[in-house]
Amino acid sequence: MGLLCWLPLLGQLVLLWPPGAQAADSIRVFVVPHSHMDVGWIYTVQESMVAYAANVYTSVVEELARKEQRRFIAVEQEFFRLWWDGIASEKQKHQVRQLLAERRLEFVIGGQVMHDEAVTHFDDQILQLTEGHGFLYETFGIRPQFSWQVDPFGASAATPTLFALAGFDAHVISRIDYDLKRTMQNMQQLQFVWQGSPSLSAQQEIFTHVMDQYSYCSSGFYWDGTAVFPAPPQDGMYPSMDFPITSGNINRYARMLVGNVKERAIWFRTPHVLWPWGCDKQFFNASVQFANMDLLLDYINNHAFGVSVEYATLGDYFRALHALNVTWPVHDHRDFLPYSSELFQAWTGFYTSRSGLKRLARQASALLYAGESMFTRFMWPAPRRPLDPAWALKQLRKLRWAVSEVQHHDGITGTEAPKVRDMYVEHLNAGMRGVRKLMASLVLDGTPVHSGPEPGGHLAVVYNPLAWTVTTIVTVTVGFSSVSVTDESGHPVPAQVQKMRSAYLLHVLTTIPGLSYRRYSIRPTKGAQEDTQKTATMVSVLKFGRRPRTPTGVGGSHLVPVKNDCYTVFLDQDTNLMHSIWERQSNRTVYMTQEFMEYRVNIDSDEASFSDNYLFTPKEAAVPSWEAVRMDIVVGKLMTEIRQYFYRTAKAKHHSSAIYSRLAHVPRVHDGELLCHRIEQEYRVGPLQMNHEAILRTSTNLNSHQVLYSDNNGYQMQRRTYLQYANNRIARNYYPMVQSAFIKDNRSRLVLLSEQAHGVSSQGNGQVEVMLHRRLWSNNMWALSNNLTLDDTSTISPVLWLLLGPWPAIAGLHQRSGLALQHRPVVLLGKLTETAWNRPGPWQQEAVMLPLSLHLQILSIPGWNYSSNHAEHLQNLQKGHRGETKANLRRVLLRLQHLYEAREDPVLSQPVTVNLESVLRGLGSVVAVEERSLTGTWDVSTLQRWTWRTQDGHQHRGGSSSPSPPPGGPNVTLHPKEIRTFFIHFREQ
Repeated sequence: MGLLCWLPLLGQLVLLWPPGAQAADSIRVFVVPHSHMDVGWIYTVQESMVAYAANVYTSVVEELARKEQRRFIAVEQEFFRLWWDGIASEKQKHQVRQLLAERRLEFVIGGQVMHDEAVTHFDDQILQLTEGHGFLYETFGIRPQFSWQVDPFGASAATPTLFALAGFDAHVISRIDYDLKRTMQNMQQLQFVWQGSPSLSAQQEIFTHVMDQYSYCSSGFYWDGTAVFPAPPQDGMYPSMDFPITSGNINRYARMLVGNVKERAIWFRTPHVLWPWGCDKQFFNASVQFANMDLLLDYINNHAFGVSVEYATLGDYFRALHALNVTWPVHDHRDFLPYSSELFQAWTGFYTSRSGLKRLARQASALLYAGESMFTRFMWPAPRRPLDPAWALKQLRKLRWAVSEVQHHDGITGTEAPKVRDMYVEHLNAGMRGVRKLMASLVLDGTPVHSGPEPGGHLAVVYNPLAWTVTTIVTVTVGFSSVSVTDESGHPVPAQVQKMRSAYLLHVLTTIPGLSYRRYSIRPTKGAQEDTQKTATMVSVLKFGRRPRTPTGVGGSHLVPVKNDCYTVFLDQDTNLMHSIWERQSNRTVYMTQEFMEYRVNIDSDEASFSDNYLFTPKEAAVPSWEAVRMDIVVGKLMTEIRQYFYRTAKAKHHSSAIYSRLAHVPRVHDGELLCHRIEQEYRVGPLQMNHEAILRTSTNLNSHQVLYSDNNGYQMQRRTYLQYANNRIARNYYPMVQSAFIKDNRSRLVLLSEQAHGVSSQGNGQVEVMLHRRLWSNNMWALSNNLTLDDTSTISPVLWLLLGPWPAIAGLHQRSGLALQHRPVVLLGKLTETAWNRPGPWQQEAVMLPLSLHLQILSIPGWNYSSNHAEHLQNLQKGHRGETKANLRRVLLRLQHLYEAREDPVLSQPVTVNLESVLRGLGSVVAVEERSLTGTWDVSTLQRWTWRTQDGHQHRGGSSSPSPPPGGPNVTLHPKEIRTFFIHFREQ
């Protein structure tokens, strides 16, 4: 975000500055003990548990119990849950409950991890919060009220909205652009009320505290030293232990702490100073930490230093700050991305680092989403056949844990060591195998599961996890060229088969209602058995020889059209590149070409700048990464595929990268609208040469004024004006694209939809470039010693969908198409036998259908066994009923989201009312609807978030969790961008 964006807020601060504020003798210091415990990064979770993480909780609990004035905040739930379930004694568990009741131990954020904010999808942010909050509430009856997002590399505007919906009263961030932070410090602008959503604005705003330049660490006060791996030293002597406090050095320590406090105090508008005490991997020996700090705090309070100091939780600090009733400025929906820590250190490389992990994480999330709703539909109104629900929940919970874990800010970011990446991949794959096994057991009904080509044919079950009817093409690998595809009624299904190296790809057109499935018979046919109406059509291939790279502007005299009902893509025979696209809706031809390019980067850490897992620092502008391109056009009745193969040198035997573009031949009306209006592109890139960063650049004649729009976590869009920085301009104009980005002019909009996170930028008018892959190796000794290099030798296959058309029409398709890409139908294959095919389907209920502007964000059986009534739940905990009983299978979690911003679309942006009894009729009779907070732990009728006075005079900010009142019955209204969460109770059979 540019500094100019903050000028209106600076003006507010001048007007709001209270007279006589910040007298030196009135400073109240809140010393907040904490340990930053990365769920991954350099060491695996198990390695961290052995070396220090378990000792943090063991020793902190012991030391808090010793003295009443001590405090501690716990953040990442994954380590705590592992300690609680596998290490903590009954005595320690009792102490934890006592400390929580006395507010001396406090959980902040409360999710499984401290999630990244740039490259995570908001669905997965909600999941990891829900996982952690559900455990804390079920186990202790507590609900976190404050965030502690102190280490993610930039701050998204979607996160404060989600935290507000979860019931949080205040939000803490730290890593924002160094230039901006310096300005905010000097203007005492580090605290404000943030309205993260332009549509929800005041309803879901949250008070936000930006940490100053010292961030969350307190160098000089680490008496326990540095954690030792693989195990703690037997003599208890750790490296880098600060000198213990003695009578001879206590004054020096006091002056150091007080001096730091007074420096910080001038950057804030009130006399209350938040002083975080801790850093990465601290408090594994809490005894020595507290013993020294006890002496220091007493000494400061008993001498005339002009400050008072006290141990505090984050809640202690914010309660004291809130009680001052200060009037705060308001910040709108703009985010704090990208993040630069210094002049040549733009943290924009991690938007793409470890592309394969980013894709796997999102695929796992999508599979979990489908598995959750399929299991819920199986269980309600009653299971159709025997199934062990405990086993089923175990499979779902394993994948919930794995998807939550990888959202860590050194996980999905690709900034971890290779062994940690392997840990994430292992956990994700194991979780996915379990959920696929569960789904197969639900719909294949005992039919043997098959994953590869099967000579005798396949039984294919295709499940649509979205709550709309979806028409799309699914692809199956088969071992035969002549194939018949029929549905359950024996009717032929449109299909197309094409040869690959050792097998065949079968493309099948399917139309499936919401949360429903279709069964297909896929059989080989031979000779007389062939029925032309049932046999999948073959394709024809047009081949175009290699063409050398030519100067820009050459070509265009020999064009080859590839068309469907929505687009005609023109390909230039002179260059084998895309030339232009004609789109039907506005009858406009947009000139458009695509090519692979690369940035070559500095890897010498002795220079002012270099690229690594985190940073992107190109030496110069991107250059083409190819010298020749070959093209094939695979023509079929169902779809046509354009294959462009790019060669690094004109005589290279093998291509180094490729684009596969696909157009479906379906009508553009009704259910085929989304399929017709997209150009699907799959890319093959890699292995890269060392210290190269690969991009796909799309250049058009759209007069975009070099303005790019990219999303915050798949939830909302941000306008990105190209900023003319004096240094590092290319990297600082890169932004995260989690799900979508677009450019536009006054007539048309070009939208790029992605199934995973990438870096995206507009380096020229009418251009949009996506960074696809990175391979780096620097001589930075810190990175080398911690194995944090990015020698990624993989070949990747990311997918983008392109939408082009008049912006009002494309705006209506944008959100639904993004979800159609993220949540494509799940194909489950079984061995085709006469018994299996003739057996009735295991279950097929009435479809679950929502209006097109609403999305079913989750339908699941969480398994929590706490009472929805808070007072009753606390009573049960006091009686000793602490979650040891069986999972509750009767409570269904439903979350709905309005997809559109206010005024984004004249029809789809209107409030929508749905009747949940009608929508969920296929699951049974709804007997009760309870509206809950985002993660399910609050009854919204009892949730009253804090009100913060603001300059624009609103009096009830944050008091309501939703612009819509809780339902008095089954009718629920959602306003633009609202997310509403419910517990649904059905009548038992």
